[in-house]
This record gives sequence, C-alpha cells and structure tokens, in this order.
Amino acid sequence: MWIKQLKIAGMTCPSCAQGIESKLNAIQGVEIKVSYPEGIGTLKVKGKSSPESLIKQIEAKGYQVTELDNEQKQSDADHKTSAANPGEPLHVAIIGSGSAAFACALKAVENGAKVTLIERNPIIGGTCVNIGCVPSKIMIRAAHIAHLQKTHAFGGIKKQHPVIDRKQLVAQQQARVDALRAAKYEDILQTQPDITLLKGNARFKNAQTLIVDREHGNFTEISADRFLIATGSSSGLPPIPGLAGTPYWTSTEALVAEKLPEHLIVIGSSIVALELAQAFLRLGSRVTLLARSTILFREDPEIGAELHKILESEGMTILTHTQAEAVSYKKGRFSAGKFTLKTTTGRIVEGDRLLIATGRPPNTEGLGLENAGVELNKDKSIRIDDHMRTNVEHIYAAGDCTDQPQFVYVAAAAGTRAAINMTGGDAAIDLAAMPAVMFTEPQMATVGMTEAEAHLKNIETDSRLLRLENVPRALANFETQGFIKLVIEEGSRRLIGAQILAPEAGEMIQTAVLAIHNRMTIEDLAGQLFPYLTMVEGVKLCAQTFAKDVKLLSCCAG
Repeated sequence: MWIKQLKIAGMTCPSCAQGIESKLNAIQGVEIKVSYPEGIGTLKVKGKSSPESLIKQIEAKGYQVTELDNEQKQSDADHKTSAANPGEPLHVAIIGSGSAAFACALKAVENGAKVTLIERNPIIGGTCVNIGCVPSKIMIRAAHIAHLQKTHAFGGIKKQHPVIDRKQLVAQQQARVDALRAAKYEDILQTQPDITLLKGNARFKNAQTLIVDREHGNFTEISADRFLIATGSSSGLPPIPGLAGTPYWTSTEALVAEKLPEHLIVIGSSIVALELAQAFLRLGSRVTLLARSTILFREDPEIGAELHKILESEGMTILTHTQAEAVSYKKGRFSAGKFTLKTTTGRIVEGDRLLIATGRPPNTEGLGLENAGVELNKDKSIRIDDHMRTNVEHIYAAGDCTDQPQFVYVAAAAGTRAAINMTGGDAAIDLAAMPAVMFTEPQMATVGMTEAEAHLKNIETDSRLLRLENVPRALANFETQGFIKLVIEEGSRRLIGAQILAPEAGEMIQTAVLAIHNRMTIEDLAGQLFPYLTMVEGVKLCAQTFAKDVKLLSCCAG
C-alpha cells in the first residue's frame, strides 16, 4: 500500500471534498480522505490503480493537485511513530488546555499520536470559555436587553427603567460557562483514551524533556517527540505609580463582580475595554474611559470617531489623549472605597472601581524556553512561522502566546495545523482574510486591509463608505448608526478590505471574508444575490456604490 499526501487547491465548500471522496472511494483498492478546511487529501492506494491516474481524476474536476514530499509506505506510519520508542505511537506533549491546545490534541490523536496535556490551572479550557469570550458575550447580551428596555425606538411600546439583579445575572452567566466547559472540554477528554491530562506547572528541562511541578512538591519528567506551547496570555498591568497596591479589576474580576459600580473608571481603548465599558454603562454604572490616544486607534480612523460619538451619546465619558500618572485608593468603611487618578491632562478622576484593560501579554515566563533554545520576540511572544514551527524543529506553538493575532478562532486553527504538521502533513495558516469582531453596540467587524495599510504596501486603492440609513433593514429596525466601508485594489478591482460598524457586523463580515479569500472583484460582489431584508444586504449595496447611486435604486435592486 502507498500513502500520498495531496495539497488540493480550488475547493470552495465541504461538498467539494465530499465529491472527491465519493468519486475515488468507489474505485476498488482506493481510499481517500479529504479535509476541506486544510485543503489536504490523504490518498491510500493498493491494487492496480496508479496514484498518478487518480490525481488526474481529481484534476479533471477542476482542482489543482500538488503532491507533498512525504510519500511513504504504510509501514513507515506516515511519521506517526516515535523515534525514541520504535513501534510506539508518536508522543505529543502540549502545555496548556485552551482552544489551541485542544484543537492540536484532537487532531494529533486523529492522526495516530498519543497526547499528554499539561495544565497548571485547577480548571481546563483556557481563557475563551472560562474568563473571556463566553462570559463577556453573555454579559454584553444582558446589557443589550437592559438598554433596549429603556431606549428602544418603537413608540407603541412603553419604555421602562430595567431592574438589575447583578448577582442573579452572574449566576446564570457562570452556569452557562460551566456547562460549555464540560461539553467542549471535560466531557471530550473522557472519550479520548489517547489524551492524558496532567495537572501542574511545566517547564523545559531541555529540548526533549519537560519538568512538571505537581501538587505537594512532586515532579514528573515528560519526554516527547513533539511539543506544542499553547499557554495563552494574561491581563497586562501598566506601570502606573500606586496601582499595584490597589484592588483594581482586570476583565476576569469585572466579569464575575456581583455588585455594579456606581462609577467605573476604565483604562484602555481597545476591544476588551470598550466592550466591558459599554456593558457596565448599560447595566447602570457611570463610566469614564481613559484612552492613551483615541479609541480603536489601530483601526480605520472613521470607526473610532463614529463609535466615540455613539458611546458619548449613551452617557459614557471618554477622555482621549489621557493617561493616568498616579493611582491611589482609600478603603471605604461602609462602602466600596474610592479610587483617585491623577491624569496627564491635570484632571482628577474619582470612582469606586477601576478596570485595567490595556492588553494581554503572552504567558511565556517560567517555561524554561531558554533551556530548549526557543526564540522569543521583544514582547516575549514566541516567534513562529506559518506552520506554527518555532526555531526548534520539533517544538511548535499556537495561540495567544505567539506572535499571531489574539483571536480564539486563530488559536484553534493554528492548533489543528500544528498537529497536522507534527504528524507528517503540511498545513499552513493564511491570515490574509482573517476577520476581527468587537461586540460593542454597534459591533465593529473588519477583514483585510484598510486604505492606509494598503498604501503602505504601495497598493493603489478605491473605496466607498455607505451609511446605514441607506440599508433597508437598518431603517426597518430604526437602528441607523454606523456604516459599511469597502476597499478595493484599483487596477484589479478586487476587494481587499472591509470595515463595518453596525448592528450584527459580526454576522455580516463573513461575506467580505469569503469575497477576499476567493479574490472576487467588487463587480462580482455587487452581482450576487443577497436576501432582503437583511443587514448583510448592506455589503451588496456598498459594493454597488462603486458604480451607482444606491439612493436612486428601488428596494432589493439587482
């Protein structure tokens, strides 16, 4: 039997992979398994069929096939056996138990390896399910409901001031967190005998061995064929005099606080800061936000300027170009106490709670990476290539501890691809069409390049910005704050970027993601069928503005 790994380009949906499998698996002595997300096919051939003829049959369906340089006989087990222990499965040791770690573990086991997961925290699952994405989105949704009760736009429905039981909201939120952690992490471990969970702090003794510091001073040494570092990130603490000795919050404490602050001060101006600041504002707290520059200063400036106006209209105080020079805290005798911030503008800001949301540095300290020879960037993140390889051949890294964008779906995709590469495959991660979403209201969603980023790469651009008052669904919802902006390469007319500030922007952006990934022109996008009335129709309308005045079009104009 021969096994060939094939790179299959040109697939546009999972049905393409199923079609290839259906055609070739019908041939006697042929077995193929195709992964659409990775664009990889594993072809096993025994009997009279030649691999070359089978590849030609795939190409006849319009796909481009490249043979990867890992053709082997089955006895070689496709790099899935241990070099240190011949005859044994490849052993993969993973530091961490979050999205990147679990994705890698499951794919490695699927590819024939055995896995040891090492987690230092009492609970598994990492940031997203426990203290990040899941609890924050539940809190944001609750705040959205409270906001609608008192500020909705429908005259025939009586507005009312919501009664907030924060303790009950937190209990409901954490119950859902616990349920999701059980379903997506703990229960899965029970069904995977080839994954062993080890609790403790891991560090590299050398490039082939980990030392795990377990409870009661016990130490365990773990040797493995491949390693994945997936230790995530933690809330950063800016060097503000006086801050370290105060009961400040990070997002972790803020999400489970059972009492709403009277006046919350937020230091930060990006996604976490803005999401939580607006959530607390809508639940009834006064909020003052300090931004070192402007809010969302790394994004298209029109997004930050528009959202600034919207948040101030809801009652938030935003102090731009303002930093805290010193922090002091006076404990209250019968109350929460008082934070006092002296700022660079001379303004004094006082509040009963302080939230620090200024970024999440990677968790790479204490791992003994120097003992393994693993190189770091200046910000202490692990330097990896597009195959998740570090500079040490058999050591990989994925997720927030690396120099890749800190999004859970990037971490999971990186973990999966790392496992494929560890077990003999060839899978890269392409971030050219990576979506980013912020769940404020309106939401912000982006993909590709802004005009400024394109110009830095000497790409000539054209762009259009469509305000939401031109989108029928936004008018029907009486929610017209925001816009859709599309950026194209002037010569080819291909879409290269999209920036959306709108309700449901997170749902809308994937249309632009797919358009960029498939190298669609703006005319291609404008000519697609979009359902009416939907918010995503606004993407089509914005695409049409490159050639038409949409104000002169009828409803759902083709």
